[in-house]
Amino acid sequence: MPHFLDIAIGTVTMRPYVFAFFGAFLAVCVPHVGWKRTLTFTLGGYTVAFCSEWLSINTGFPYGWYYYIDTTSNHELWVAGVPFFDSLSYVFLAYCSYATALFILSPLKAWRWNLATLETRRIRRSFSVLLLGSFLQTCLDIIIDPVALQGRRWFLGQIYGYREQGVHFGVPLSNYAGWLVTSFCLIALFQLIDARRLDETAAGLVAVPCHSLLGPLLYLSVLIFNITMALVIGERFMALCGALMYTLPILIVVLQALQRVNRFTKEQLGDHLRDYPWSPAGRVLKQGK
Repeated sequence: MPHFLDIAIGTVTMRPYVFAFFGAFLAVCVPHVGWKRTLTFTLGGYTVAFCSEWLSINTGFPYGWYYYIDTTSNHELWVAGVPFFDSLSYVFLAYCSYATALFILSPLKAWRWNLATLETRRIRRSFSVLLLGSFLQTCLDIIIDPVALQGRRWFLGQIYGYREQGVHFGVPLSNYAGWLVTSFCLIALFQLIDARRLDETAAGLVAVPCHSLLGPLLYLSVLIFNITMALVIGERFMALCGALMYTLPILIVVLQALQRVNRFTKEQLGDHLRDYPWSPAGRVLKQGK
């Protein structure tokens, strides 16, 4: 029993940042799509991610050949040669990338201190959101993986490596190709789960002020955390490359969003309210604001 407790405690304490981000994911995703969809995607997304990692360490697909170093199996849960909770991060990375794609591609309505994306079922299920979300998640990994590979220099510890030295701070390009494939599958799974039509409000849906900003903010939080960790371990050039990689895209997204606020048509608002009648934008309309 004491060993079991050590494993349970170590599983959490070795990856506090993962569970912090996962908690933030639940706080953002549940008000967006409800408890049932959130938990279904968590289980399904975790399974896809775990299988992708297991396949890659055994077949080289989809990320290329890499391996886990068994230095933490006495401190955290491992299954089939993979740290059990290593795959959990894929779930919140996929969702925040999907939510950011929705923010970029949907009309925006702002009032008082609130803002909402006028998303519709068509937009949520669109290939544009799927493709953009997949690339957004892959771009996050371009920042994350070089830092994670330096685990021996921070609290995670060195738990994995690649068979061959990669060209991007030690990470092979095959890893990013694999992330694009896996991200595509994860966001497609989320769209499939979300596509089920609701006859009534799902449990957990809440009108959180400025909720449409929370997914993108979670995305930025993951980005900032990893750039900060690169600075903490002394990888200034790595941190600089990551910051420069995102500076122009973030500027474009912010300026484009400012230009799109309240530039929607009556048809776009009507389509949004027809698909999501519980939207706070609807209550504002009824109040004549």
